[in-house]
Amino acid sequence: MKPFLNIILMVVGGALFGFGLALSGMISPRVVLQFLNLKDFGLLLVMGGAVTMTFIFYQLSPRLLGRPLLGGSFNQRLIALDSRLVIGSAIFGIGWGVSGVCPGPAIAALGIGNFQAIWSILGIFAGAYLYGYWSNRQ
Repeated sequence: MKPFLNIILMVVGGALFGFGLALSGMISPRVVLQFLNLKDFGLLLVMGGAVTMTFIFYQLSPRLLGRPLLGGSFNQRLIALDSRLVIGSAIFGIGWGVSGVCPGPAIAALGIGNFQAIWSILGIFAGAYLYGYWSNRQ
């Protein structure tokens, strides 16, 4: 029963996330590019709200719940600020700025029939593949 409940909650969470992206306009490359060109700051409110809510829940959940609702444990993962992180972030940002598409909104855009997002998704998969390929060579 528990794996089924996990799947149901993931689908509901993903649908809610996609709905929020669509409602906020983040699935529209035009809106994203206007934000990146400093012409429309509506997405700043969306991202600020998301960061604020995430911060609150990441801080409060372990204190109030003790353990996750569906089992397991809360873990902290500290990531070092190294050249790989900085370069990867820069490549991600450049891709986002050139295409006007972020990975989550790209997938959500498919849900509303924006099939041009497939090109961005293919680029995302190509980048992930190349990262895995180069990481395994080291």
